[in-house]
Order: sequence, then structure tokens, then C-alpha cells
Amino acid sequence: MTDATERSRPAQRQAEIVEHVLQHGSVSANELAELFHVSLMTIHRDLDELERQGVVRKFRGGVSAQPSSVFESNVSFRLRAAKAEKLAIAQRARELIEPGMAVMLDDSTTTLELARLLEDAAPLTVMTNFLETIKLLSTMRGIRLLALGGEYYPTHDSFLGVPCIDAIEALRVDLLFASTSAVSGNYAYHQEQEIVLVKRAMIRAAQRSVLMVDHTKLGRASLHRLAPLSDIDLVITDKQAPPEALLEMRENGVKYEAV
Repeated sequence: MTDATERSRPAQRQAEIVEHVLQHGSVSANELAELFHVSLMTIHRDLDELERQGVVRKFRGGVSAQPSSVFESNVSFRLRAAKAEKLAIAQRARELIEPGMAVMLDDSTTTLELARLLEDAAPLTVMTNFLETIKLLSTMRGIRLLALGGEYYPTHDSFLGVPCIDAIEALRVDLLFASTSAVSGNYAYHQEQEIVLVKRAMIRAAQRSVLMVDHTKLGRASLHRLAPLSDIDLVITDKQAPPEALLEMRENGVKYEAV
């Protein structure tokens, strides 16, 4: 076995660990050690590296790709989660868009589903900081694309930070479509302050804001309070939304639709 092959083994194993964790959500370190035929110490070294990269989070005895109150899932996990619900929400959101509008999309996988539906919306001006959406829209005819730059964050596959906020604050759009990781009471929440600051700037830049959140995000809170739902013109969720969460929004005067 060559030195190059030997060096490549940890990287290959770590890639396979990521795939396994993304498929199962959470797994134990013992299970991974058995699956990959390596020592528990080796697995913990792999998990330490993957946690450093922001792909997974470690907990006592295992590892998870699922979100917590202080950890947002890697974009690869989010792309796989609640796909049918995100599509239904995106289809309803698409009905709000008219040709000639200026539309802003955040860096969520829910608004990515909306971006896939914009082929026939031209002429349309779209602004986003999500690299996956930028690549998608760059191939669509009739879409004037404004990419919001900043510091690139691999975990989110998006651009954030002061340059991104400055770019947003120089704009005024007809509609913002955004998502977030948690909604509870009369507030939207997120785990990371960099994301919170960018989303707040987006809300300020929009004449109307639409929050697209599937049922898994309702009734949950995260570390940072993003914005009161009173700052949002419409919340779109899916029909699996908990009745108590919908009641809470009604009692707070929040306009919502469950699709």
C-alpha cells in the first residue's frame, strides 16, 4: 500500500461516515467503529474533524446531523429533510410571484425549492446569498440574478457577514421569501447569529416578507431570537403543522396558511 493510499483512507472513511450520519440522523460511535472496522479512538478522531468542519455535532456516545437549539444542520442534511413538505410550501409561494417583481431568497433549502419553480416567472429580478440557488438561477432565461456576496460559510453553502448585510441594505425588493430553523410563540429563532443578522437585514429590505417553514420547525426555539412574527406578512407551513402551533399564531394575529 502506498503512502498516498494510506493518507487517503481517513478522508474516504470520513466521507462515508458523513453519508451514513446524513441517512440516519444520529448514530453511536460504537456503531460507526463496528461499521468501519476501526477502533473507537479512530472514530472519535474522525468525528472531531467532522465536527470542526461543521458537518456534524458530537454528543456523549455518538454523533448527529440533526439540528439542536445551538447547532444548525449541515446543508447536505437539510437538503434531504421534509422534501415533500418543502415542495408544497414552495408551490404556494410561487403563486405570490408576478413577472417584473424584485424577489429576494435567503439561504434556506426551502427557498431553493421555490427557486426551482421560477423558470416561467420571467422577467424577474432575484437576489440571494445561497450558492446553490445562484448556480441554479444562473441557467434560467429571463432571470436577472444579483448574487449577494460576503464571507463564504461551507456549512451553509452561503455568503454571510458584513459585506452581505451591506449589499442587502442597498436594495429594496417587492418580496422576501425566507425560512428559519425554529418558530415558537410569536417569534422566529435561529441557532447562529451570523444567519440572524443577515435575515434581519433581508426583512428590512423587503416590502413584504413570507416565512416558509415546514411543520418540523414549529413549536421549537433556538438560541437567537430572529424576529417577531408580526414583522412577517405571511407564514406558509404544511398540513402536518401541530394544531397548537397554528392556534398560537392565530391568537397572536399572525397570518398563516397550511398547505
